Amino acid sequence: MKKLFILALTCASVASAQSPNETARWEAHAQKVTIIRDDWGIAHIYGKTDADAVFGLMYSQAEDDFNRIETNYLNSMGRLAEAEGESAVFRDLRMKLFIHPDSMKAMYQASPMWMKSLMNAWADGLNFYLHKNPQVTPKVIKRFEPWMALTFSEGSIGGDIESVSIPSLRAFYGSGPKLPTAFGDADQRPDDEPRGSNGFAIAPSNTQSGNALLLINPHTSFFFRAEVQVVSEEGLNAYGAVTWGQFFVYQGFNERAGWMHTSSGVDNIDEYLEAIVKKGDRLFYRVGTVERPLATSQVIVPFKTDTGMAKREFTVYHTHRGPIVRAVDGKWVSVRLMQEPLKALTQSYTRTKARDYKTFRETMELHTNSSNNTIFADASGNIAYFHANFIPKRDGRFGWANPVDGSDPATEWMGVHSIDESPLVVNPKSGWLYNTNNWPYSAAGPDSPKRTDYLGYMERGGENPRGVHAIRVLKDTKDFTLASLIDAAYDTYLPAFADLLPPLIRDYELAPAAHPLKTKLAEQVTMLQDWDLRWSAASVPTSLAIFYGDEIQRIVAAAANRERTSSYNYAATMAQPEQRLQALAAASDKLAADFGRWRTPWGEINRYQRLTGDIVQRFSDSAPSIPVGFPSARWGSLASFGARAYEGTKKWYGTSGNSFVAVVEFGKDSVRARAITAGGESGNPASPHFNDQAVRYSTGNLRPVYFYRSQLNGHIEREYRPGK
Repeated sequence: MKKLFILALTCASVASAQSPNETARWEAHAQKVTIIRDDWGIAHIYGKTDADAVFGLMYSQAEDDFNRIETNYLNSMGRLAEAEGESAVFRDLRMKLFIHPDSMKAMYQASPMWMKSLMNAWADGLNFYLHKNPQVTPKVIKRFEPWMALTFSEGSIGGDIESVSIPSLRAFYGSGPKLPTAFGDADQRPDDEPRGSNGFAIAPSNTQSGNALLLINPHTSFFFRAEVQVVSEEGLNAYGAVTWGQFFVYQGFNERAGWMHTSSGVDNIDEYLEAIVKKGDRLFYRVGTVERPLATSQVIVPFKTDTGMAKREFTVYHTHRGPIVRAVDGKWVSVRLMQEPLKALTQSYTRTKARDYKTFRETMELHTNSSNNTIFADASGNIAYFHANFIPKRDGRFGWANPVDGSDPATEWMGVHSIDESPLVVNPKSGWLYNTNNWPYSAAGPDSPKRTDYLGYMERGGENPRGVHAIRVLKDTKDFTLASLIDAAYDTYLPAFADLLPPLIRDYELAPAAHPLKTKLAEQVTMLQDWDLRWSAASVPTSLAIFYGDEIQRIVAAAANRERTSSYNYAATMAQPEQRLQALAAASDKLAADFGRWRTPWGEINRYQRLTGDIVQRFSDSAPSIPVGFPSARWGSLASFGARAYEGTKKWYGTSGNSFVAVVEFGKDSVRARAITAGGESGNPASPHFNDQAVRYSTGNLRPVYFYRSQLNGHIEREYRPGK
């Protein structure tokens, strides 16, 4: 199934010498682009055409963090192992099962001229940067080709392809097909840190100014996106967060409309148990009474070694639905997901130019924003919630959460559900709507879609603590402003502890006086009983509650798994009194052991730190760091800071959560906004903009956004053309 070869030459892309015509084309682009860096280092790019603006956008991104751009495309093309070594081989194999360079090149050639010009400008901007900065040494990609933009056409932090289990893929293709020990990734450490984002839209009826408001609050790994503005004389004027290496603003706004994506719980990726038949030396799979040939191909994955380059070669299998990715109970399993790179790139770009609900909805008709829900607002006062944008129509008789019988023709997809067939909210009477990666059935309070109106595969998840919290801050407010929307986004209430603490306090009170923990826990219980369930950096009960919450869920995890419920639900409703008391005692002891006393303020534990520009961060208790009041979204905090201790540290350091936050007001003739980006704009520790937003970030003190060129007056750090 695999072969290993030592290569004489590297498989990395080799830069060819630039021709005079190519250099002239780059210089011509550059002459039509102006980049203004404001006093936060944020790039405002002005181009004559959209293509010119894209050229300048890519050049400015490369100035700020070329490493992250290249790494994203090494990942999207299945070439990480060429930089990182053999450990990334199966991650690369996963991408190569779906991303084929020849197909991408053909798709590029068939693209409409306007899109082809953008992809050309994308590659030109990056190549011009490398041409002008020979001191920058790419790890692998020494020359960018326009078709490469199609390999990373949707800006989510984890795309659909990443739902395929690497351990299961390794078990199947690593040493010949074999059964995995169980469904899922048995050798991956579970991670219960919530992923996703928050989005709120407020109708004019609920705002002080009579203008619609939008909260943009993606929860991603830190430094995953840059904050930019990109403008052209062809109608482009988008501001917001752009994923490194892409040429469209993924979460953001223009002068008339704004959009915010949240990770969806839709079931839109399916697995099929294939009926494999061997005839002679050929493999077939059965669909109904028809036996179809199983497609086979060779995939080569080069990887770096200490002595040069090597490669692994795999024979891989495909049905008409998609690749074979694992086996279970003697059946090979194929996976089917949305694969429309050109449509996805088209939708990602054109929505940035949509100026009202009608034109934005037209971009949604492409149905390729597959992994996201969308919150929308515009200057006409419209607000909307769009559920996941790619939902295959399927026979409701089947349990689509598990692999279905691929030999049954009734399991075939039957097109895609329309927008109106999916949960949709437009201008609800409530005057607000939201999503926190929870189900859509509370999106607008009483005006939400009804769960009974939809098939189960429309949404696999349920309510979450952030959803409960969002409704609490939205439902009774009628006079929102930008300032009060920021306050709502950083509201300090932690609803999870309204569930977790009352049973603990009750069990303590019912414990006999002679119980060995009665005296030890008296002060802790009194403190938690008096706590208002609100976080702050100075709060001791926040520390105690979070350490208790972690410990009680650890104690009951196995039992919760047996009961097929979450450890959170089990801890709140089913845990034994002794388990709760022991968890509080263990939490107190852990705080005392790590920080010298259990009465430790939360900000002494929960810290923001950025020491290097490395993609995988390193942390040190002896190096400077900043206290952060808001905790993990696990506890229902709307402002999210996913932190934990690392090897060699006692303090907890955040790596995900609030990454870019913006609040936007769409006036009748202008737009106003405030924003913050985790850390700063640059990935270079020597830059003044490496960490200049950190203190503001840690306290939710959003900066004014300079959207109009006149607003930049007095705030310009540098104005230049690419290459100058």
